[in-house]
Amino acid sequence: MPKASFELSDMKANGKERQVIVQDDVHDGATPGKQNAAVDSTYEEVVPPGLMSEGTTPGENGLDNKAFVHDEQYEEHTHKDVKISIYEDDGEDVEEAMFEELIEDGGTSCLQNLEKLQSAISSFLNSHNKKLWLALYALLTAAYAAYFGYAMWYQFGDEGSIRLLWVSCLVTAGVLLSVILDRWGDGLYRTCIHPVSVLIERRGRYIRWIIGVAAVCGVVAVLILEVALKQPRNLYSGIGIIVYVSLLWIFSKNPARVKWRPVLVGLLLQFTFALLILRTRWGFEIFNWLGARVAEFLAHTEAGAKFVFVNLEPHYFAFGILPIVVFFSSCVSVLFYLGAMQWLIGKVAWVMRVAMGTTAAESMNAAANIFIGQSEAPLVIRPFLAKMTRSELHAVMTGGYATIAGSVLGAFIAFGVPANHLLSASVMSAPAALAMAKLFYPETRVSITTMADIKNIEKSPERNALQAASNGASNSVKLVANIAVNLIAFLALLDFVNGTLTWMGNRVGLEKLTVQIICSYVLWPFAFVMGTDTVDCRKVAELIGIKTLVNEFAAYEELGVLINNRKVYNTYNGTVIENGDDLFLEGINKTLIGGVLMERSEVISTYALCGFANFSSIGIMLGAFAAMAPRRKSDCAKVVVRAMIAGNVASFTTACIAGLFYEPSLG
Repeated sequence: MPKASFELSDMKANGKERQVIVQDDVHDGATPGKQNAAVDSTYEEVVPPGLMSEGTTPGENGLDNKAFVHDEQYEEHTHKDVKISIYEDDGEDVEEAMFEELIEDGGTSCLQNLEKLQSAISSFLNSHNKKLWLALYALLTAAYAAYFGYAMWYQFGDEGSIRLLWVSCLVTAGVLLSVILDRWGDGLYRTCIHPVSVLIERRGRYIRWIIGVAAVCGVVAVLILEVALKQPRNLYSGIGIIVYVSLLWIFSKNPARVKWRPVLVGLLLQFTFALLILRTRWGFEIFNWLGARVAEFLAHTEAGAKFVFVNLEPHYFAFGILPIVVFFSSCVSVLFYLGAMQWLIGKVAWVMRVAMGTTAAESMNAAANIFIGQSEAPLVIRPFLAKMTRSELHAVMTGGYATIAGSVLGAFIAFGVPANHLLSASVMSAPAALAMAKLFYPETRVSITTMADIKNIEKSPERNALQAASNGASNSVKLVANIAVNLIAFLALLDFVNGTLTWMGNRVGLEKLTVQIICSYVLWPFAFVMGTDTVDCRKVAELIGIKTLVNEFAAYEELGVLINNRKVYNTYNGTVIENGDDLFLEGINKTLIGGVLMERSEVISTYALCGFANFSSIGIMLGAFAAMAPRRKSDCAKVVVRAMIAGNVASFTTACIAGLFYEPSLG
């Protein structure tokens, strides 16, 4: 539970000032005071122990809190003496505030001179701190440049050297871009970007028409040249996009107020990503290479898991899959401490805001959802949640439902799901979420947040990278436990419901009646319009049902089984005996439970399941928002179901576009 820290000036009788720090657990659901607006809404009505009694006696300009009463020794102090922090105080700060310095008898002259020397060195370091850090950075840069040059000379041409070259170039470009924007960003905006934006505002109508016509012509040309002439069967997926967009518009909160720019530009961004990733050799190879590197990186989890659990095989999900969440969460925390994650999120958010015309806060949240989960991403914009419109809240929730967290990405890869398609699905779902959110719940109010308000994302409170790594691992405990207990509960409930349905079915001659069977028929049209091969529609519909009713973990685990079945089936040349959906390979005496999926259906399923949109996530979402913006709990409850539906449809449109550009030769 987070803690709030209180620092109160205590004037001692001898005139010396001492600071007393008291920590108290922050209680959810506290009622805010009228004059306590400066306190973050998550931590309202927090009163230090020892300063509470019944009645109401607020001090002058003090905290107007019915539980707050000044003790006699504090009655002359105002609220200016109270500082509230959402982070726990570091032990060193507490020690300095609570304990007086130990004064010892003077030592020998040698020790006194040593203390003076130490003080002089400390003073020099403090006064030249910036210059010394610049010198250290320059030294490290020179050392890396020397290493890089020697590495390229020593061995160039293999995968490792190419990886080192690209990573070095990307990091260098990022650092240079940050320096340029920090030093000359305002000037570049005034001289280059602002005149163009003024021109667009003056001639906006004509420019929008020109851009729109060019985009439509480009899309039509690509569909004809890359899809209709090469893979005409893929055009069925295009029908799915029209169907899903039409359904959301028909059932929109306010169809007449839909602004089509974010919807169409969001679909265009998906279209562009899919074209590059699935239809170009270099785009496919880049994401395939990235997927292999991510899988290679996450494989290091095994070292820690084996040390703790020794043998991972008997309970592989608990001992092999869930530790990946811990490892990745720790790495993300370190990236936040270094500032790399904030920088990347900010740049992606700027692109989406400029292209789609969405508000600053919802664009920032959508960008964050590419990398972090549905509960963590809103923390990036937490100060603005309380003053968001309902449409913005709906967009924030939809972004969480339509994407997956990087911390669970590795778990899905471990199931056997292709890493390259999971990565591209995560990227494509961000603009899709904003597009479907603005279609299903259009904006009818004027947002009061701007990009200037949120350009400085909250910095990590940790003191060093080791603390960040430790906190990231500790924070993942709740996520790991949440995944485990939800799977236990919902799979047990599903088994109970299946047992009940089977029993009821047997009474009327229907064998093996289960929720999965019902979903395979009810959701068959949704799978079909995505372009799934007809023979696989029931299996894909069943996976969608599992994902919506249980969660994405259970669905991806089932998909991983089907993917591995296909790999076994493709290498087998003997007799195959069909037993319902199962396939028995007589030559190797092996049964493929659930059968196999066509490769195209596997790709479509990977994109369709990529999101947290399921009923179990509704409680998680409401709980997170209730903690971050308690005053908006009622508004969140009104839009959360709509957001879940929009999140599912966003994943479905991503699957449609993936099916549109799928090409067997690229995988």
